[in-house]
Amino acid sequence: MNDKQIVLPVQGMTCASCVGHVEKALSKVEGVAGVNVNLATERASVEFADGDVELMELVQAVRDSGYDIPVEKIMLPIGGMTCASCVGHVEGALSDVPGVVEANVNLATERASVTYVPGVAGLADFRKAVADVGYQVLETEVLGEETLEDRERLARKKELSMLKRKLLFASILSVPIFLGSYPAWFPWVPELFQNWVVLLVLTTPVQFWAGWQFYRGAWGAARHKTSDMNTLIAVGTSAAYIYSAVATFVPRVFPAGLAEIYFDTSSIIIALILLGRLLEARAKGQTSEAIRKLMGLRAKTARVIRDGQEVDVPIESVVAGDIILVRPGEKIPVDGTIVEGQSALDESMVTGESMPVDKKVGDEVIGATINRTGAFKFEATKVGKDTALSQIIKLVEEAQGSKAPIQRLVDKVTSVFVPVVIVIAILTAAIWFFFGPKPSITFALVNFVAVLIIACPCALGLATPTSIMVGTGKGAENGVLIRSGEALETAHKVNAIIFDKTGTLTKGEPALTDVSSYNGFSQDEVMLLSASAERVSEHPLGEAIVEGARERGLELVEPSEFEAIPGHGIQAQVDGRHVLVGNKKLMERENIVLDELKSEVLALAEHGKTPMYVAIDGVAAGVVAVADTLKPNSVEAIKALHDLGMEVIMITGDNPRTAEAIARQVGIDRVLAEILPGDKAEEVKKLQTEGKTVAMVGDGINDAPALAQADLGIAIGTGTDVAMEASDITLISGDLRGVVVATALSKSTMRNIKQNLFWAYFYNTLLIPVAAGVLYPFFGFLLNPVIAAAAMATSSMTVTSNALRLRRWRSVAAESLNVKD
Repeated sequence: MNDKQIVLPVQGMTCASCVGHVEKALSKVEGVAGVNVNLATERASVEFADGDVELMELVQAVRDSGYDIPVEKIMLPIGGMTCASCVGHVEGALSDVPGVVEANVNLATERASVTYVPGVAGLADFRKAVADVGYQVLETEVLGEETLEDRERLARKKELSMLKRKLLFASILSVPIFLGSYPAWFPWVPELFQNWVVLLVLTTPVQFWAGWQFYRGAWGAARHKTSDMNTLIAVGTSAAYIYSAVATFVPRVFPAGLAEIYFDTSSIIIALILLGRLLEARAKGQTSEAIRKLMGLRAKTARVIRDGQEVDVPIESVVAGDIILVRPGEKIPVDGTIVEGQSALDESMVTGESMPVDKKVGDEVIGATINRTGAFKFEATKVGKDTALSQIIKLVEEAQGSKAPIQRLVDKVTSVFVPVVIVIAILTAAIWFFFGPKPSITFALVNFVAVLIIACPCALGLATPTSIMVGTGKGAENGVLIRSGEALETAHKVNAIIFDKTGTLTKGEPALTDVSSYNGFSQDEVMLLSASAERVSEHPLGEAIVEGARERGLELVEPSEFEAIPGHGIQAQVDGRHVLVGNKKLMERENIVLDELKSEVLALAEHGKTPMYVAIDGVAAGVVAVADTLKPNSVEAIKALHDLGMEVIMITGDNPRTAEAIARQVGIDRVLAEILPGDKAEEVKKLQTEGKTVAMVGDGINDAPALAQADLGIAIGTGTDVAMEASDITLISGDLRGVVVATALSKSTMRNIKQNLFWAYFYNTLLIPVAAGVLYPFFGFLLNPVIAAAAMATSSMTVTSNALRLRRWRSVAAESLNVKD
């Protein structure tokens, strides 16, 4: 931030001591000179020293102290951007607005994603900042708002229409300008069009109407002492135009016989660049196809039961609590829970799963999925921006607006690229003017213009974001939500992947398999007391014991006391008896003598079951065992990951024998057993210290720290919201083959980006020297500026077309996990 002071809203303060905590936290941030926090206004006034302080540091400091500075995110469609340099200008302008935490600009989507502190910064500030650097905010949208149409279609249509008109105009006039400029080649051209004044009249509207956008962009950049692609085009074509105008009206300023015109050069260059812009705009429209597809999935109406009557209402009118009737073949309009009837639903459009899913009373349904068989009624639980589909659209939009680390490197290069090119062009002109053959002024002009035109960095600006857009969109189509470009880039580097066992590799719904008794207790007694003790437990293993007891017809008792001991088990008071259910660590802690039960537990564990000791009133009473079955595609997914060269690791709180038995079934390389929930993140750290790039796949609240610690966190969409919030990638359906899809898609996308960057850099590195004339001394070859313009447009289209090849990428999961992509 460039300002010396900023006032920030702070939430969560309740007393004077809170004020002290916030002041202390902010004061510790390097660069902060003074802090004054006001409890009544809930504001913190922060003064800065000379050093630069990132607003995100202040936000994080307050959050770390247990309070909050609220932030919001807004997407701003930006008009007038043409190259990577434009991205840097807009990003810089938005980042300098006081109150902006982060600004990311994407050339392919022509959007700026701005995270800001409301009340400190706002839309008016963003509009002014963008306008001040020569661009404009076209319209605004807050992420996640409900809308039924592509919110940028009209703006894009208007842009395409204007480009078409300008291109048509410039192309039509360029034909007589070109023919009239070379009477020796085309002697049949009417003398009128050979007149230089007529050619000037024809060229002027092309230069200053069709090409006005280049002047506007160049002026906006110049006002802020910078330069961009527009600068190169405006300077290059203006040099040709002004040179020709001077030759037309004041030919005597040139040596005898050397007054020449280059009206055709400026007009054809403008026409070709407009053609490139038109093709790019069309291609960029295709990159957002995934968002349009997702938006098109929404139902437009819902059949709601109100006052006992069936009423068709617009989807926007549905509210939570409405009872909705869905008939066979219809779309489910919003998210909800079935209250009557049953059916099979096609959820492929959201989860990527091709097989219909059976649904019954109590099951959740997802908006935009299709009812295949029976009719049913459901209660709407999530509507508008809260539906699963709206959240998916929001995540995809955020991902497409984000930047991969490789793009940030490109941005740094392009920030100095244009000024360097201008210097090269001036040096080229000077060398040709002072040391070139006669007519040296003509050679100097031609090569000066050629260097400026050939070096336009639009290909560099499009190389990464177009691929990121298409890649994240393809992920969404295949049930894989990728949160950011950084996550997409990281996925291809992963060489070790950790799977949480319960609920991730397995169904997470274990069932009771064995009950044994000991020391004179009966099986029913062991079953009754252990199940009663587990009655209030939320652990899936405890729920399996309770369900098993109920299936045996036992009437359970409410425990009078209950305590869950993380990583060990539970203890409870049931009918005045002290009951322990858990692992060996718990029994040893309570000094329970196990004797022969140890061998029984080992035997059960070797068969992949999870045995638990039961102790009653301080005496070993027996063993209960449950088994959690593997998800249908776990083995297939692990094999595919091995084919991709990954080490696959399983982490679990189970004992080593149980864990090893599961690992053998799946084909796991390494097992981390008896890991307490709080230690999972530490195990991820250990692997990272071995030099591995680690992905963590989990579904529970206790997986969230490990998901955040991992280089790449992958959450199961059927798991908890906390896990999904901490992750980089979410598998909507919970099918582990999505991990393979994400990895293979990342590899394909990064390969595509590297191809794009290679061609963009190769093109500039090779052709700038050619445009400067380095081949002339050896082969007598000079690059015509018109050919340079055509090559520049071709470069941009090559990069964009290559990125669009990703649209043909097919889900490896859908093709029997043939991971060769």
